[in-house]
Amino acid sequence: MILSLRKIAAVCALFSLVSVSGFQKSAVATLNNQSQLIAQGQARIQSHQVFKSILPKLKQKTQIKILLPKFIPESNGENPIYAIIETASPKKYDILIGFSPDCNGGTACRLGVLSAEAVTRKTPRLTGKPVSLAKGITGYFVDFSCGANCSDATLTWRQQGVQYTVGLKAGDRTSLMKMANSAINP
Repeated sequence: MILSLRKIAAVCALFSLVSVSGFQKSAVATLNNQSQLIAQGQARIQSHQVFKSILPKLKQKTQIKILLPKFIPESNGENPIYAIIETASPKKYDILIGFSPDCNGGTACRLGVLSAEAVTRKTPRLTGKPVSLAKGITGYFVDFSCGANCSDATLTWRQQGVQYTVGLKAGDRTSLMKMANSAINP
């Protein structure tokens, strides 16, 4: 009987060691998988398909959080639209949205702009008409003006130390709010 108890104790001890070792490997694997999923989630940016071609370069060049809208007015497929990187640096990016792949901001091909820049002490205060955006964020709408050409209406907000702007040539507040909210809520 004593011999049997010793065998049982030895088997239990062996089982405990194997279980603990397996648990540690399992816990490490789970932590690694969670880290990979978090990293993938940060790397995966949900946005409108027009940004697909420029996203790798944008990710490579900038260190600030990239927010791109899923909604862009006039992107219903009738007229193709294109995203063109104008500026991409560690603390800033500017993207032109146009109706031709070689649009350089000319009035005939321009639909709008997107920009983001890290906020510093020198960044001017936001101006315009306050509007409520997703996640309790306050944005500031500035209407367009027309002379020989019409300017962009813009909507600007700050989120996690970055100032984001969406602009549409002769755009309306409702479209800009929808565009901004689709970037804020990926």
